[in-house]
Amino acid sequence: MPRVRLDLDPLRETLLLTLYARALDSGRDRPILGDTRSAEVAAAIDYDFARLKVRPSLVCSTALRARRLDDVVRAFVAEHPDAVVLDLGCGLDTRVYRCDPPAGVDWYDVDFADVVALRPRFLPERSRRLGADVTVPGWLAGLPRDRPALVVAEGLVPFLPGDAFPRLVRELTGHFATGVLALNGYTRFAAWAMKYHPTIRAIGITAAQGFDDPHEPETWRAGLTLAGEDLLVRAPEVAGFPQPLRAATRLMGHSTGIARQGARILRYSF
Repeated sequence: MPRVRLDLDPLRETLLLTLYARALDSGRDRPILGDTRSAEVAAAIDYDFARLKVRPSLVCSTALRARRLDDVVRAFVAEHPDAVVLDLGCGLDTRVYRCDPPAGVDWYDVDFADVVALRPRFLPERSRRLGADVTVPGWLAGLPRDRPALVVAEGLVPFLPGDAFPRLVRELTGHFATGVLALNGYTRFAAWAMKYHPTIRAIGITAAQGFDDPHEPETWRAGLTLAGEDLLVRAPEVAGFPQPLRAATRLMGHSTGIARQGARILRYSF
């Protein structure tokens, strides 16, 4: 079967970066996420993935943060089998298949309209596709309001302009009566440093948004309460990282301030 060539601008091209990182993890002897479906999707795309210069550190951190967010999703839908799940900036992520939610869950894969239109070309229908620019108010109209909601925002925060993310969060918590927001939280330094990362430079985009104190979102007038901060450099899966990445990651874990510069998963209730 011929591979599919995609016409993506630099921002949308980032979906290939995370897709490829998950695909590479699935081929490791001891995968962290083991997402073989992502490997199949990557193999179906006509793209020079080598230009992304994906290093082992990115493969491991991407797989680990996805695994931890998947754990949050599974726990939430097990407790709320009638939940609404929004996977923001989903790209070609296979989370809905990995988590396999109960039939009563309404799952929305949310991204730009042209991005979610790509999903049926590579992934069987399993969720509702919602094409939207989440920085434009009103995109939540029509979604259920009276059911527990889980909002997942993986890799989204640095790429939103200005105060767009706090405004987005206020819109989400204003729409849904109760729920959880789960995201991988970037510090300001980590977000700033992303633009110098070889993979981000290869694509040609600028990332700049983040926050240091995990309690900061509680000041956004969105009704958020910090429910958990998971510093991934301290995760047991680090034992499976290749050397010298394993030693460097464990060293970071000795300091909470430094550990926060690596990947972290934040959960907020509202």
